[in-house]
Amino acid sequence: MLLTIEKLVYGGDGLARLPANEHGRGKAVFVPFVLQGEKIEASLIEEKRGFARARTEEVLQPSSYRVAPQCPYFQSCGGCHYQHASYEHQLDIKAAILKENLHRIAKIELDSELLIHPSPPWTYRNRARLKVQAEPEFALGYYQFNSHQLLPIEHCPISSQLINRAIADLWQAGRAGNLPREIQEIELFANAEDEQLLVNVEGAREITSETAPAIAETVKRVLSQAAGVVFFRRGIRGDNAELEQLAICGAPQLVYNTRFHSFRVSAGAFFQVNRYLTDELTNIVARKHSGDLALDLYAGVGLFSLALSANFAQVIAVESSPTAYSDLLYNAKPNVGAVHASSDQFLREKGRKLRPDLVVVDPPRSGLGEVVVRSLRELGASQITYVSCDPATLSRDLAGLLKAGYHIQRAHVVDLFPQTFHIESVFELVRST
Repeated sequence: MLLTIEKLVYGGDGLARLPANEHGRGKAVFVPFVLQGEKIEASLIEEKRGFARARTEEVLQPSSYRVAPQCPYFQSCGGCHYQHASYEHQLDIKAAILKENLHRIAKIELDSELLIHPSPPWTYRNRARLKVQAEPEFALGYYQFNSHQLLPIEHCPISSQLINRAIADLWQAGRAGNLPREIQEIELFANAEDEQLLVNVEGAREITSETAPAIAETVKRVLSQAAGVVFFRRGIRGDNAELEQLAICGAPQLVYNTRFHSFRVSAGAFFQVNRYLTDELTNIVARKHSGDLALDLYAGVGLFSLALSANFAQVIAVESSPTAYSDLLYNAKPNVGAVHASSDQFLREKGRKLRPDLVVVDPPRSGLGEVVVRSLRELGASQITYVSCDPATLSRDLAGLLKAGYHIQRAHVVDLFPQTFHIESVFELVRST
């Protein structure tokens, strides 16, 4: 069937319409790896009551922005979604999707220009998480597109050079039978200089604290660039997905240097994945503000907290993860108070006693949620900076904050994830007086 792509939507798909029926407008159909305005020959692969999914059989009329992908695994691998578009057009796509979500979900129209901060489009990732297969033969890779089947990969062009060298070393060892068969996943985290790795290894449930050290030592011998290897076991207690640390070989953390500060980042702690835009993101979020008190919610290891500490008399940094909180304590400056709590809990118990000049929030993809938004409204800070990785939950949360008298002073797209549909944005909110 012939389809015309109306636009791209969050998640990487293009939106088209099936032919109209007697009830009027045709059903929405979602197609991956297409661009706006393209005409394609497609076949349906799934049809439900409210929508359908299709795959492209042939691009009959390609977009002028279509380019040849640089990765041989593109469209087979589930990691990238936009390699068929020029990088400049990828930025346009993300800006349009962000604005569309704001309008559709929250009825927000941006009064100011959406500021775009591009990244080098390749070798930007400092972290890669790979699946490992021992049978019927060794393989290392990512999940296939829209599946949980392993796709073996030997090179990842969006990952750093050091990570790609480590991938090659793992393949060599695996093919030679020199990697323990109990390994199920390997995560590679490179420092800012791309000279050292912190390696997280996950293994089968039957691994014990007695057998895990030998596995960690073997991986460290294979990866000469590894400052340390930490072995985890997942889901040993029932069906929960918690990781249990069983062994450490070498250092259990890396020092990650930015332009302004150095950070201890331990195995299992979150840190921004784009090694080129860390300083730019920090500048946007934190470094141009000043005052008596700043509140940094979802603080992680303290990336924004330390930047805020240069211009605020006091910073309160709130983090719920025990691992990240330990790093936050270690990294904190004298005027940064680290608090181990969820943002909801902290605001509920301490929020009414505080009068911050600025609140920085960097929540997970699920966003702030109604409870935290309500607490922020009651807190009444003059400025809120919202760092988001999901335009839908951002739009929902912004709607609640704008009802409390905030308005959007500046909005940014900081492209931490080139070649993918993920959208990192920063919204600077000011409370109307």
